[in-house]
Amino acid sequence: MRIYLLVMAIAAAVTFLVIPAVRVLARRVNAVTPLRERDVHRVPTPRLGGVGMMAGFAVALLVASRTEFLGEVFEASNQAWAILGSATFICLLGAADDIWDLDWVTKLAGQVLAAWVMVWQGVQLLTLPLFGLSILSSTMSLVITLLVVLVAVNAVNFVDGLDGLAAGMVAIGGLAFFVYSYLLTVATESDYSDLATMVVAAVVGSCLGFLPHNFYRASIFMGDSGALYLGLTLAAAGVVVTGNIDPGVQYEVATFPAFLPILLPVAVMLVPLVDFAFAVVRRVGAGKSPFTADGRHLHHRLLARGHSHRRAVLIMYCWTTVFAFGAVGFAFLPARTMVVALTVAVAIGIVVTLVPLPVRGGARLRHERARTP
Repeated sequence: MRIYLLVMAIAAAVTFLVIPAVRVLARRVNAVTPLRERDVHRVPTPRLGGVGMMAGFAVALLVASRTEFLGEVFEASNQAWAILGSATFICLLGAADDIWDLDWVTKLAGQVLAAWVMVWQGVQLLTLPLFGLSILSSTMSLVITLLVVLVAVNAVNFVDGLDGLAAGMVAIGGLAFFVYSYLLTVATESDYSDLATMVVAAVVGSCLGFLPHNFYRASIFMGDSGALYLGLTLAAAGVVVTGNIDPGVQYEVATFPAFLPILLPVAVMLVPLVDFAFAVVRRVGAGKSPFTADGRHLHHRLLARGHSHRRAVLIMYCWTTVFAFGAVGFAFLPARTMVVALTVAVAIGIVVTLVPLPVRGGARLRHERARTP
């Protein structure tokens, strides 16, 4: 456990220290988010924050590769290096979009290439630990893995609309995944889960290092460079665990259900996935490209209901916590206990979401709501 916490701490520290330099760079290359009708920020803000996050992630993994314990993960296969290389590539793709505003076809092609590199090096779904299902052909494995990565990448990108929102949600979901993958390491003594735990630890660390610069009011946005990096690395960790686990293994955790390896990655990404699905249906139904930006995401709707910027973010954090840690809870507690706990948590979440509490600064809230379509 201590080595994973070290990886997390290194990623956080490097990200936190690098971000000020990235902020200066973003202004010099004009990677600055202008004021648009669908936005809620009030001043032009530099982006490219994902470059700093990627730096923290890369340094953490490079340090890990030199340690005795995690060095074995890098020596066992090329998967760790493939994840690092693909994450670097997709971060640079996002950085190019942050600076030059690439068209959606170019971005999608770059995302496919980044995902393909990982698949080519073995980061792919080979089995589905539900009813003992296996993916029979290499082509099917390739296609399904590519789709999983692309959906995760764009789901994080779509939800990145408020200060601290995407970084905080990924940090919370990543922590839940970290607990689960570490438990799986202990229960199965599997190198696969060692890799996933290391990757998630570095991702969470980069988010934690970025949040002090990004929480309301943000001095820098992560931009596509950060959102694409986060989506790809989370998807990679999920694929490594879900696609390589033996569905017939007997776990040391007695209540460990067979469907959890599939449930957890979905639970971690549930809020972004729901937002992504609604956005695609909404835009395609209106005869537009699913990549056309609008101001009708879940976080925009929270603002429209009267929640402040900060409270809307915290509500999204709470839902991510409920679903992500709720899924992990099934590995520790009896199912009946978890069903009751989740029912209570969801009921409270619905009340908090639908009934905004009165807050100070009513004029500021009216301004934020007026800017939300």
